[in-house]
Amino acid sequence: MNELIEKIKELSETFMTEATQQAEKGNKAAGTRARKVSLELEKALKEFRKASLEESKK
Repeated sequence: MNELIEKIKELSETFMTEATQQAEKGNKAAGTRARKVSLELEKALKEFRKASLEESKK
């Protein structure tokens, strides 16, 4: 579970960096990277939800 939380943290930081570059500097490539990371982040958050539910059942 801790590994998953760390993965979510890293993905979030990457997303924020890329999204900020797009918003502030108009970097279109950064927008593409931000969208890609957002999909990975979505998967990781779904995994966290599953793991969290399993932990609460114990």
